Amino acid sequence: MPSILVTGANGQVGSELRYLSASHPELSFVFTDRRELDITDADAVTAFFEAHRPDYCINAAAYTAVDKAESDVAAAIQINLDGAKHLANACADVDCRLIHLSTDYVYHGSGNEPIQEGDTVNPRSLYAKTKLDGDRIVKVILPYQSVVVRTSWVYSTFGHNFVKTMIRLGREREELSVVYDQIGAPTYARDLAAALLQIIHQTEAADGSPQHWGEVYHYSNEGVTSWYDFAQAIFFHCKIDCAVRAIRSSEYPTAAARPPFSLLDKQKIKAAFGLEIDWWQAALRRYFEDEDTSA
Repeated sequence: MPSILVTGANGQVGSELRYLSASHPELSFVFTDRRELDITDADAVTAFFEAHRPDYCINAAAYTAVDKAESDVAAAIQINLDGAKHLANACADVDCRLIHLSTDYVYHGSGNEPIQEGDTVNPRSLYAKTKLDGDRIVKVILPYQSVVVRTSWVYSTFGHNFVKTMIRLGREREELSVVYDQIGAPTYARDLAAALLQIIHQTEAADGSPQHWGEVYHYSNEGVTSWYDFAQAIFFHCKIDCAVRAIRSSEYPTAAARPPFSLLDKQKIKAAFGLEIDWWQAALRRYFEDEDTSA
């Protein structure tokens, strides 16, 4: 039975993996958050991997407070870079494969064509830079035993996210201002979690073949939208009567720069691992159906 160690298990993707684990009795899971495994502590990581010797590690742990990272530099580096390095080293020591989650922020695109994995990276925030550094160190340490999955606009039935924030604010206020000039695609974390498990299943079905490992992949739900249109869709589903005013990003300044265009091309991951990816509107509908049964 393949064993899977999940870090960041109380985050959005980690929580969805925990939820889905009940439907996968053929897999053995160990779920950890900082209390069980501090990925910034190299010795603790080494000892944990020696004790558990997992076959796969899904690193869903990250410093994701994008604006706070601009001033909380040390913590962002420790988690996003050093933590990734410690996990990769421990994986190498016990012959464990690493699936490392990353972000669309590393590109900071401004074009109008979906971003491909080989496109030029251009991180503009401390958060983006530390995540890119983490991606790179994983690839150096585990060139053939790692998969880096970059995703965007993640929301979940668990934790705090844009969907839940919009619902709360929409019920409190008569009008909200949301940026319309940041373009991308939302990612339902349960769909992403299922895709990560599909990567493992396909690898096991191929008797652990390294084919398709050692690569960077993109994952989000299909389609394209803006934060403004995403908010409108949320209010439509919830029947919330709140006016949404479209504004430019310049009217809503933030400490960390946001990518103006971060639509990710998913052809590579679909071809490599046989994934079918749902459209973001359909995924949002399922989110509302799932929320009552899992949160």
